[in-house]
Amino acid sequence: MADPLRNILDLPEQEKRERGLEHTPREISQQRQTWINTYRYCRERLADVNRILRDAGSDHGSGSPAVYLVGAGTSDYAGRALVPLLRHRWQCDACAIPSTTLLTDFEDFHRTGREYLWISFSRSGDSPEGVALLQRALDRHRNIRHLVITCNPQGQMAQICSRHPGQSLAIVLDDAVNDRGLAMTSSFTNMLLAGQCIAQREEIEVFGDTVAQMAETGAQFLPAAAEVAAAITTLGCSRACFVGSGTLRAVADECALKAVELTAGKVTTLAETPLGLRHGPMSSVDSNTLFVAFLSSEARRRGYELDLLGEIDRKRLGRVRAAVTVQGIDDVSSLTDYCLSLDCPRDFPDQYRPVLDVLFGQLIGLFASMRCGLKPDQPSPTGAITRVVQPIKLYS
Repeated sequence: MADPLRNILDLPEQEKRERGLEHTPREISQQRQTWINTYRYCRERLADVNRILRDAGSDHGSGSPAVYLVGAGTSDYAGRALVPLLRHRWQCDACAIPSTTLLTDFEDFHRTGREYLWISFSRSGDSPEGVALLQRALDRHRNIRHLVITCNPQGQMAQICSRHPGQSLAIVLDDAVNDRGLAMTSSFTNMLLAGQCIAQREEIEVFGDTVAQMAETGAQFLPAAAEVAAAITTLGCSRACFVGSGTLRAVADECALKAVELTAGKVTTLAETPLGLRHGPMSSVDSNTLFVAFLSSEARRRGYELDLLGEIDRKRLGRVRAAVTVQGIDDVSSLTDYCLSLDCPRDFPDQYRPVLDVLFGQLIGLFASMRCGLKPDQPSPTGAITRVVQPIKLYS
């Protein structure tokens, strides 16, 4: 079977514009090439990154700052996907807190006398919550240092950082990953990869080998994932459930968001952990549900995940079931309709996998959008959601 994503990319330009396929398919397809460029850029900016981290007091030990990963929507999920790696590499207190939460509940997360480092993610740098939060923090709280990872040099957040060079730094990625489609795809994986580079700053050269492997694996995985995504979305499932453990829970969250926003809510979605799904949410996995599991390479987590797959199989839940796993672990084929294997070592760490696994969810969103008769580049015909969230009224 021909690669269905390649078929879209090969359509005449006029047809792609008319069908709303000009940007999103290309932005999904380009990711494996852009990861190498993002790594090289982050390596070049390492001295600036180290300076802001030193100013934040990021040396290991009890005096290290609390690290918050800040963003909204997809940008929040990038932070969630990065937290386990940061905790492991920096041995620090790190957590992801949505900018939408910090804007309303700032005092609940900050103590006088404590140092903080915020790593903020924003494709456009113009998210109203992110802009307001960054400006207020810089104006009022000298104990917070800021790294902003964005894809837009003209965005307000990048401009704010340029006015506060002693307290903040903007990492502005290549314009190629400033996605033009509504859904964040290459911007998500590249902002996350930039965060992974920062987490690996002490071994950035070694991490380059990992990035090269990820790019090679992505090249192998993308056409296979596109074929499966195209096949399962022809079934017209009105629900989708995504599960993952640890870092891969953030992948489940992001995939659920991609499916719901690219179908304008015509596909309702749920994201959970394998154990969390059993406490009530499993009741939503009905005969019209697409069920997708992102399976860990870590034996303990995988045990719980396989038990869930077994339970779903025994109960005959879901219309179609798919799993993403690592190569060489063949213990799920009898429990799923589709099993996608990443062409990387079976012990490849989960902490590096989100940029790979999420490709499957992006493709599900793309093909489901097309099946719903929508234009993936502009899938919200009523304007319920837009590429950049509309301005909000701010309260002191």
